[in-house]
Amino acid sequence: MAKKYKFAAWFQTGEKRKLTGIHLKIFYVLALILAVYQIWSVIWGKLDPMNQMALHLSFVLALTFLLYSFSKKSIGPPTIFDVVCAILAISAGIYFTYHAAYFSVRIPILDPLSPMDIFFGLVFVLLSMEAARRTIGYPIIVLVLISFGYVLWGHFLPGLWQHRPFTAGELLEDLAFSFNGLWGSPISVAATFVFIFMLFGAFLKKAGAGEFFFKLSMAIAGRSRGGSAKVAVIASALFGSISGSPTANTVTTGSFTIPVNKRAGYTPTTAAAVEAAASTGGSILPPIMGSAAFLMAAVTQFPYATIMVAAIIPGILYYISLYCMVHFQALRSNIPTPKDEHIPNLKEVWKEGWYYFIPLIVLVVFLFQGYSASRTGFYGILSIIAVSWFRRETRMGLKEIGEALVDGARSAIPVSTACAAAGLMIAGIMTTGLGGKLTSIVLSITEGMFFPTLVLVMVICIILGMGMPVAAAYILTAMLAAPALIELGVSPLAAHLFIVYFSIFSAITPPVAVAAYAAAGIAQANPNQVGLEAVKIGIVGFIVPFMFVLEPGLLMQGSVMTIVISAITAAIGVVSLSAGIIGWFAARAAILHRSILIISGCTLIYPDFFISASGLAGLILVFFLQKRKKEAVRPASDFTGAADKAIAENR
Repeated sequence: MAKKYKFAAWFQTGEKRKLTGIHLKIFYVLALILAVYQIWSVIWGKLDPMNQMALHLSFVLALTFLLYSFSKKSIGPPTIFDVVCAILAISAGIYFTYHAAYFSVRIPILDPLSPMDIFFGLVFVLLSMEAARRTIGYPIIVLVLISFGYVLWGHFLPGLWQHRPFTAGELLEDLAFSFNGLWGSPISVAATFVFIFMLFGAFLKKAGAGEFFFKLSMAIAGRSRGGSAKVAVIASALFGSISGSPTANTVTTGSFTIPVNKRAGYTPTTAAAVEAAASTGGSILPPIMGSAAFLMAAVTQFPYATIMVAAIIPGILYYISLYCMVHFQALRSNIPTPKDEHIPNLKEVWKEGWYYFIPLIVLVVFLFQGYSASRTGFYGILSIIAVSWFRRETRMGLKEIGEALVDGARSAIPVSTACAAAGLMIAGIMTTGLGGKLTSIVLSITEGMFFPTLVLVMVICIILGMGMPVAAAYILTAMLAAPALIELGVSPLAAHLFIVYFSIFSAITPPVAVAAYAAAGIAQANPNQVGLEAVKIGIVGFIVPFMFVLEPGLLMQGSVMTIVISAITAAIGVVSLSAGIIGWFAARAAILHRSILIISGCTLIYPDFFISASGLAGLILVFFLQKRKKEAVRPASDFTGAADKAIAENR
């Protein structure tokens, strides 16, 4: 029975433990050491890359086995098995550190591995898989095992899928002793850029920025119709651009915004969907974005500042669409305007915490000065500590700094384990030469047609993103499909950003929509209904990537006039599309008017002057038709008032 239970439990994720006593102290010390080591290694250290990554991964694995249980039903203090795994992880890190110089220069296959090399290599591979299963779930492990099976038995397959035979020893070489597997670009990015920005987010929250951003959102949008939902949009944008995780953002801001939206009159499904869609968009909003953007910088070799600039207009368009969606929904559902006494004063809120924007400005300035993302993140952390001293209540001393370092290390665990698992999958793709063949396979499926290829890549991103973090979904699709898009003439920047978008929006796409599930849990709503509603509300996020592939102006590429016109017409198109989907513009929209608004929205976003002009004409036509209808049909109260006035005059 115990064996049967353990087998079934393997198909679950682990659960975060509430550590106490000696286990909590050990976790705190290890997390603190990891955070300090990471800062030192990327700012001052000059370690061999494998050395730096091995230490990072070993500490992450040890923290994972202390913090995450084997399954959701086995919550309790760390078991003997967990402690042994943590010790093995640290031991493997020390072993690889001691032999890093040799591993970096040895010639694979020709220089044989010792029994201890093989043992600790297997320790890293197996513990990385188990840690990924506990933090993310078994789907990613199934993909890893499929890639292993393809390496070992793919030579039996026919045609393009066939490759030369590989032994288990050669597979282990690539997994644990080359820069194709565990020590590839995913874990490299997780151990540098991503970790530093996880620390940046943790410090910003510890300094009190979270409360300020929420109050600022309330002050900006709280007094308007449907203000609570607009607060959710703005607050999630501010939080999400810092955290970079759709699910973490949903849980953080959703615990405040979803209950407020329900009390304001929104259904639980709509309240949860708004939060899920808004939180997911934070990963595409500069200046911080999400882990996929840092991976994109590593894979494409574009400076992060270039990626950040390219993402500005698409990110703004997405949040314009969300704001319009909740505005039109509030008008359609007749959501009342919140009472003024519950809304903070904008001037007072700004005066109280304006300085929290200084660290974000520091990030932007240093990135455009050409500093690396890691060094920029470190300077951002220093600026947070400095601005926290502007008010006595938020000052960060040694205790608060230590807690922020531990929180940052804790939040980096799922990303690092996902990147380690993604590296194992990449080894299977690169070792067999499948990566080079996949372009031909993708293009053969779509027969080289442009739009079907884009749709196929979108579907691949969403499928791979089901139940997997954005980082893992992006890196896999980038290897599988980006070359096909580039071969069709899409610029590398647009191709990879296209993949980043759909890897992110898989978080709200049923049947496995992790951000929607998290929001549904808070709202006590049906997860699938929340996912479908979130897709409807966030539909522009699924359209804009196609548009910036067709119009580089939306990525800040081209002349100033092209960029401005593209941005303006796309923004108007987003408003029209939102109105058509919700069914309200100047008034309630009938089916015909909704159809015209949706078509007009799509044509306004499409990068062609005459097509956009026809879309604008359709939008104006609906506006005047609705205004005429609204004026023709006067409310009963108007007629009653006029009659009463006439009677009074006759008297």
